[in-house]
Amino acid sequence: MPIDPSQVYVLLAADGSAAELPGGEAFWSQPGSELDRIGQGWLVSEFECDADWPNWEMHPDADEFVYLLSGEAVLKLQSEAGITRIPLKDRAAVVVPRGVWHTASVSAPSRMLFVTLGSGTQHRPAGAGPD
Repeated sequence: MPIDPSQVYVLLAADGSAAELPGGEAFWSQPGSELDRIGQGWLVSEFECDADWPNWEMHPDADEFVYLLSGEAVLKLQSEAGITRIPLKDRAAVVVPRGVWHTASVSAPSRMLFVTLGSGTQHRPAGAGPD
């Protein structure tokens, strides 16, 4: 049966199994300990982005696959050399290396698919670093 990845997330486990999880607010409102447990597997999720991301994030344990399905955005990656801006339009994908802080500016309403090993993910407000 088809699923809508904006409403149902899929957790891909190291043993090759896949589990469907309630998405959206039902997912993100779980206790931190449960999110940490889930973060041990690869989470496949989709989001509608109609505004700039409110924070920077960083995944210390693995790369992240970001796939723009529609719309237009600029993915920002922070390194010691400064901010790299990667324009994404229509359909495009980027692999964000582990340990790299990243955020996005949304130029047009967008849909993005993410594949993330969420364990240890860190966040900071968008205004807390060079944009």
